[in-house]
Amino acid sequence: MAEPAPRVVKCPACGKDVPWKPESKWRPFCSERCRNVDLGAWATESYRVPASAPPDSTAE
Repeated sequence: MAEPAPRVVKCPACGKDVPWKPESKWRPFCSERCRNVDLGAWATESYRVPASAPPDSTAE
């Protein structure tokens, strides 16, 4: 019986197809470069996690 084909995902940085398997060293990215581009975007705050405004502590 043959192994099923590995799941394929898109690289979040460039959109290239990446097989989701242990041999894919940089998954979900296609390469170290794409991984570093994404890390740099987080480090420079190009990406942000949305959050609601904190409650107003003066309102009672």
